[in-house]
Amino acid sequence: MVGTTPTGTTVTEVLAELAALDDPKARAVNSRHGDDHGVNLGSLRTLAKRLGTQPELARQLWRSGDSAARLLAILICRPKAFEPDELDGMLREARTPKVHDWLVNYVVKKSPHAERLRLAWSADADPVVASAGWALTTERVARRPAGLDLAGLLDVIEAELKPAPERLQWAMNHCLAQIGIDHPEHRARAIAIGERLAVLKDYPTSPGCTSPYAPAWIAEMVRRQHGG
Repeated sequence: MVGTTPTGTTVTEVLAELAALDDPKARAVNSRHGDDHGVNLGSLRTLAKRLGTQPELARQLWRSGDSAARLLAILICRPKAFEPDELDGMLREARTPKVHDWLVNYVVKKSPHAERLRLAWSADADPVVASAGWALTTERVARRPAGLDLAGLLDVIEAELKPAPERLQWAMNHCLAQIGIDHPEHRARAIAIGERLAVLKDYPTSPGCTSPYAPAWIAEMVRRQHGG
């Protein structure tokens, strides 16, 4: 039986609305980034705003397996309602980059279980799961660094960044840059690691955007901090 939410909206109705919003051109663009949906994210947010927070509908949308439905589920869920095992399962099911990123940034980071998951995921053998652990570590570097061994993190990054698979490499590189940006006492070493490893040094960057190459990223963000 199709589940009905308290507002009377069924999963079937929401999936039909998402299907109507699917744009083949947007799907083609998204596919180049590894995503498999064609719904404009602005339209998705408008739909989420109309639906409001609906935890049960969010769970049903997630179970559909459809990427657009999962993105919508992330926007209308209640992050603190999920248990650690549930979030772990969701992360492992999040096949596409956008679903993975939104789940980590909009749900897990707001969860009371974020630290427990950070530690577990960082040590996971799956590099995509490990990348989520590094994303949570970067959040702590920026917002709650107390208790983190920043020098130890730099040791790991120095040893493992260069050969890491792409998604894990991006997450570790972000952590490297964040340490350099937010922690002056480690900035020279972070820059030196970035220069020696040269990860993403030649990554094409659009005019006006900051390069993901850690030394350039650090320099630009520090310049902005000082009003340069």
